[in-house]
Amino acid sequence: MRPLGVTPEQCFIGGVWTEGASGETLPLTNPSDGQALCAIARGSAEDIDRAVQAAEGAMQGAWGRSTAVERSRILYKIGQLVLDNIDALAELEALDVGKPLKQARADVVALARYMEFYAGAADKIHGATIPYMDGYTVYTLRQPHGVTGHIVPWNYPMQIIGRSVGAALAMGNACVLKPAEEACLTALCFAELAHRAGLPAGALNVVPGLGAEAGAALAAHEGVHHISFTGSVGVGKLIQQSAGENVVPVTLELGGKSPQLVFDDADIEAALPFLVNAGIQNAGQTCSASSRILVQRGVYDEVVAKMADRYAALRAGPAMDDLDVGPLVSTRQKDIVEGFLKQGADLTIAAQGQVVSDAPAGGAYVAPTLFEAVNADHALAQDEIFGPVQVIIPFDTEQEALAIANGTKYGLVASVWSANGARQMRLAKALRAGQVFINNYGAGGGVELPFGGTGLSGHGREKGFEALYGFSTLKTVAALHG
Repeated sequence: MRPLGVTPEQCFIGGVWTEGASGETLPLTNPSDGQALCAIARGSAEDIDRAVQAAEGAMQGAWGRSTAVERSRILYKIGQLVLDNIDALAELEALDVGKPLKQARADVVALARYMEFYAGAADKIHGATIPYMDGYTVYTLRQPHGVTGHIVPWNYPMQIIGRSVGAALAMGNACVLKPAEEACLTALCFAELAHRAGLPAGALNVVPGLGAEAGAALAAHEGVHHISFTGSVGVGKLIQQSAGENVVPVTLELGGKSPQLVFDDADIEAALPFLVNAGIQNAGQTCSASSRILVQRGVYDEVVAKMADRYAALRAGPAMDDLDVGPLVSTRQKDIVEGFLKQGADLTIAAQGQVVSDAPAGGAYVAPTLFEAVNADHALAQDEIFGPVQVIIPFDTEQEALAIANGTKYGLVASVWSANGARQMRLAKALRAGQVFINNYGAGGGVELPFGGTGLSGHGREKGFEALYGFSTLKTVAALHG
């Protein structure tokens, strides 16, 4: 497999494709059938060090001297090349991650949109003048950190590269990207497209490999000045500890147990697509997946029945069949999700979708499952499952709904379905989440909308202008002139 002319068994360092220092490779498996897809380089600490040095060289060279307008033009060209190759990238993402083709295409469009947004924003980040004592002129500058490290997960490689690397490049940083070993092919293709768009050598470097090897080396490298990580809570803690040794800022987006609150006065028909789709998209392997549906008792039976009808019609199968749900990313992830389903043996299943009969036996398939009347303290209502599983929890009062919604260690996204404007505002303030949606969920991806969480969902913000602030450092200049 040589997508877009890329050799997956190599690293992209200093603007050229190069063999990994170890000469070893890692196998990639197609989650739709369990068959070998290709091999990728097993990047090492030595490769990470070469990539960091290449990034530092870019900061000392043409990329470090580039103007915001020049960066903007390059990012825009990258976005156009992404769209020009939408079919190839979507097919690659579907094969690699297992998501249905239509979802993979949406991810390509989102990647291009991130490039377009940050291209337009690159020259819009301004400093400020500060009124001060007589005889002084004081102003602030937004400047890049320098070399930034990006550790990207397997569930949304293209989207997370867009929101992370796109913002960092727009601010003038040079990036070292470590994609997940389970799904990194589009990351490698992105590097090739960025190179074709004219991104200077060293401004973007990609080192595939194991998290415990290449990822750990990147997080601990003394030449990295900012780390962006999306992934599990456990690994996020290790990343933060490693970066702390070098007193390096970290942006962490670690997951969630996001609720949707459905009140008696909600428009149920309008809510239904959001209630279901936010839980099963990408087979539920989404940090912001809505895995908890809280429903007021006055409409509880109606919501359960209508969600169950939708669940019963869901079909899971190979990514290229473009059904409702694809396979999980790996048999390991399938085992994890099935373990949670066993914990739900004491619960009532409202409905299940089906795995199509001709799905390959080696695929990592789990039938979408909806549980009803779940206690808020149950493991399935507390822990992040990362699979196509949702639970419905009944409540009586607004206060009870708020307590249940805030009653986990996470705080990423929440949604309120109600026609009561006062209730909407009260809950928007009181819900412990980085994003709250009123009578919708997800807002179509929201490239422009700051995204991040509280508690075990992490800290720092990505997307929108907030990401640009995070990928820059503020300098104050005070000039005494009398």
